[in-house]
Amino acid sequence: MEAVNLNRLAYFAAVVDTGSFTKAAERLAITKTVVSQQVARLEAELKTSLLLRTTRRVEPTEAGKLLYARCVLIFREAGDAVDEITRANSEPTGMLRIAAPNDYGASTIAPIAAAFIQKYPACRVELLLADTKMDLLANQIDLSIRVGWLDDSSYQARRIGSFRQFLVASPSFSATLSLNSPEDVAGQPFIANLALKEPVVWRFIQGDFDRRTVRMQQSLMSNSTPAVLAATLAGAGISVLPDFLAGEHIEAGRLIRLLPDWTLPAGGIYVVYPAARFRPPKVTAFVAMLTGSC
Repeated sequence: MEAVNLNRLAYFAAVVDTGSFTKAAERLAITKTVVSQQVARLEAELKTSLLLRTTRRVEPTEAGKLLYARCVLIFREAGDAVDEITRANSEPTGMLRIAAPNDYGASTIAPIAAAFIQKYPACRVELLLADTKMDLLANQIDLSIRVGWLDDSSYQARRIGSFRQFLVASPSFSATLSLNSPEDVAGQPFIANLALKEPVVWRFIQGDFDRRTVRMQQSLMSNSTPAVLAATLAGAGISVLPDFLAGEHIEAGRLIRLLPDWTLPAGGIYVVYPAARFRPPKVTAFVAMLTGSC
């Protein structure tokens, strides 16, 4: 038997529903000739008569009744599937897996995730926090938050914000310092963040033309930004920290910003997605909440 064109089932079912080729054509907004041709081809494909044609009405044969009963189930299942997808695409549901760096994930993403599940109780969130990049596809991650500078990749990315970097030290440690220029920092104990591409090389900018590159003398190092923060608060030395992590400590006086007339390169905050044509509602809803907070 040749493969059956499933589109012709809709023409056949419309004829049985209405009892007429003419009424079926009106329902389907096509010509009567097209309906007749499609049903005839369906009968040819199945090698059986499906309809009994009279001058007053069209009735299904026994084979036609069996096929029509199956068609009703098929169309009902298809309708249910469309409704299910439509509902899924209108209301966020299901598990949302998010990857983020330890520092930004704990300070910013976790509170937003808490607000997200309160707003969308049909959703659950799994936060995967690490300062190393994760494979989104292998780990079935819906979105990743990247902080800093993006490397080239096959993923789709959207910049949603930025952050500044501050040269800081604890009040007790800063009291021992006399810093007038970036070069004065080079000989001081420095807490290096190994999660960065160049943890001990920093470029300072003042005005439009004064740029200084300084290589720090690392005395303590860690691949965790929160650990770098903790060591800096404990007075172990000078460090460079992002504003979203150091800001509250500077305001509270627990950290002192050093060389405030000099700036360090600002970084970007990005949402990175696996390549896809459409985004689930849970992803778009979370990103909307995230961008509203940036």
